Amino acid sequence: MPADLIARLKTSPVLCDGATGTLLYAKGVFINRSYDELNLSQPELIRELHHDYLQAGAEIIETNTFGANAVRLARHSLADKVRAINRAGAELAREAAKSFDVWVAGSVGPLGIRIEPLGKTSFEEARAAFREQIEALVEAGVDLIILETFGYIEELHQAMLAVRDVSPKIPLVAQVTMDEEGNCLDGSTPETFAPRLRDWGADVIGCNCSVGPVAMLDAVERLRAATTLPLSAQPNAGMPHSVEGRNIYLCSPEYMASYARKFVAAGVRLVGGCCGTTPEHIQVMKSALRVGEARAKASTAQVKGAAA
Repeated sequence: MPADLIARLKTSPVLCDGATGTLLYAKGVFINRSYDELNLSQPELIRELHHDYLQAGAEIIETNTFGANAVRLARHSLADKVRAINRAGAELAREAAKSFDVWVAGSVGPLGIRIEPLGKTSFEEARAAFREQIEALVEAGVDLIILETFGYIEELHQAMLAVRDVSPKIPLVAQVTMDEEGNCLDGSTPETFAPRLRDWGADVIGCNCSVGPVAMLDAVERLRAATTLPLSAQPNAGMPHSVEGRNIYLCSPEYMASYARKFVAAGVRLVGGCCGTTPEHIQVMKSALRVGEARAKASTAQVKGAAA
């Protein structure tokens, strides 16, 4: 079992893994399938994906459960498989991680529908859907929950309430997706949502997906000014470009690594990647973070030596 995550984040950055869907698509899985269901039908494929990220140096791997809530699974006639898919997702990640000193994060994304006041789904219904998924992940032994790619703060609130219904103490990372101006899709700004997420019980707050590392860095700097909580950043590998019907992400591993260092310098303590990032990106980001840590330690030693 790795050390306490929150304590570690106070001392040094932690590297998360990268995209799941990007790799599954590259391996020939059609986008009209439920990627979450692969936990049941193609477990070796998911286990291999986790292993690739672990070999690249990821210290947190996320379960293949981003869309494994009843609402999204119902589109594939799988609403009755919520518990089985989430438990399998957590167990596969645990199996892959058993020889590594890492954390397993339960990945939870939005429901994919609008909730009140913009839609017909009530807060209570949304919270219950999230709770069903999160219960299965926690029962299967995840070390933390990452709520990610939420564009609407009120929906994120319901997911956070569901996490705390299930476990008052499990580490909770709450991440939003942002537009080019650094605001959520509902117009919430970093300055307004940062204190709300803190008050609702987040241990770490940040951004993922969105518009690539450049705009995300600006948003992170605004977050840093608005909260003392540890920050997270998991950007896409740039903006997608459509090439012969496929979304291609053009940021190289070296480019992502350069921004990993910039994120850490801006106060980020949990850094990783989202759409378009691969184990190759994570491997180079790992090296960059090691170099950055070594330089920071050397600088601290020089300061102490001068003071003595």
